[in-house]
Amino acid sequence: MIAAALLAFKAAAQDLPRPVRQGLRTAGVPASSVSAWVQEVGAPRPSVAARADTAMHPASVMKLVTTYAALELLGPAYRWKTETYVDGEDLFLRGYGDPNLNYESFWLLLRNLRGRGLRELRGDVVLDRSYFGPAQYSAFDSEIFRPYNVTPDALLVNFKSLRFTFIPQGDKGVRVFAEPALPGLEIVNQLKLGDGSCPDGNRAFRELIQASFQSQPPRASFAGTYPLSCGERDLNIALHDPQDYVAAMIRQLWGEMGGTWSGSVRDGVVPPGARLLYVHESEPLGDIVRDINKFSNNVMARQLFLTLGAERGGPPARAEEAARAIKEWMAAKKIDAPELVLENGSGLSRTERISARHLATLLAAAWRSPVMPEFVSSLPVVAADGTMKKRLRGERVAGSAHVKTGLLADARAIAGYVLDRNGRRHVVVMIANHPKAPEADAAMDALLQWVYDSPTAPARPITNRPGASPPRP
Repeated sequence: MIAAALLAFKAAAQDLPRPVRQGLRTAGVPASSVSAWVQEVGAPRPSVAARADTAMHPASVMKLVTTYAALELLGPAYRWKTETYVDGEDLFLRGYGDPNLNYESFWLLLRNLRGRGLRELRGDVVLDRSYFGPAQYSAFDSEIFRPYNVTPDALLVNFKSLRFTFIPQGDKGVRVFAEPALPGLEIVNQLKLGDGSCPDGNRAFRELIQASFQSQPPRASFAGTYPLSCGERDLNIALHDPQDYVAAMIRQLWGEMGGTWSGSVRDGVVPPGARLLYVHESEPLGDIVRDINKFSNNVMARQLFLTLGAERGGPPARAEEAARAIKEWMAAKKIDAPELVLENGSGLSRTERISARHLATLLAAAWRSPVMPEFVSSLPVVAADGTMKKRLRGERVAGSAHVKTGLLADARAIAGYVLDRNGRRHVVVMIANHPKAPEADAAMDALLQWVYDSPTAPARPITNRPGASPPRP
């Protein structure tokens, strides 16, 4: 019977489709460096299974594991708290890992303190970060000032980042300003307007404008030629350490609100006798996972991962507890994935691994889950938004697939759902681990189109679908 089952499996599942193999050859990526799994939702067997049980580095596609687990374990309505206390003349801020305590949220927090009668801060502002354990995360690459390398923090304010905006102004050159405009930040602008093309990607743009940064004191320098073709551009950078960043944020915002403050920022813990003044709540988890998956936000994913650790094992949060919580959750679903390796849950890691088969199994389970609407709506829509916005535009699959992407220097991945031309839903996973993996986009796009074209069933004409190309002969 086992032999018969294996023969049936091989008869149902094929190797990589021909258009995919052609795309891989063009990219210089051997099929031996790729794994894939395609299966119609509810079908007993896959239609594509290639090296599907091989442990692969999924890059940011690993966020699907973290966000799906969190939606089921915490619930879509879960919210993070940030508490404010007063003890004597000191103000205490205690964080619980809010992944999106952004500029607007922090402004609202301070406005609520003003509304509760707090006018003058005479003492220090004390940051209680004890909900997360000591950070053991180091920069993933040499890009130490990029926001995706910001260390997880139980009290992470605005991703500890600045957004530099570049605006060409004709004879006046290029205007550069930072938001938030924190006190003490020095901006050196030696840019000149010129001709030429504007490069894609942050690294190429930074090299073009010869951007350089230092953290002590915070300083940003820009020199070189800024092409008019760039129009208005933004560049997000993390320069400050957490204490200096929060201190500068409070000085700026509190002063704009008419308040005064003469103290400093320091780390500490809320004392037992402190008086609770206000509790700020985050957006619900169902909204947070959209930002994580649509735009592949690594910092938010790591914050969520550690939150799972704290909820399971109690504070201080530890990555080991988060990984254990996810593996126990998978085991409860009867998904045995011995190859799974979780480090920080974001995919921005050199050690995280999962197989295409087990990732597809999780996606199939998510489709049957009560949290399916929140989970699926968090994935980028092909040719419409998120990290898939610019891919497959004008193709027939446009608008008919929800797909998460992953990209590192030697890893490329896609995973999600495709609604084919006959109205059938498929789980699709493809992972490439190879030095030329970033060039495998066309091969992965070919797989999405192949699934949409549904070669195993006769075509049914679909007309008047926005963004679609006319049917091919």
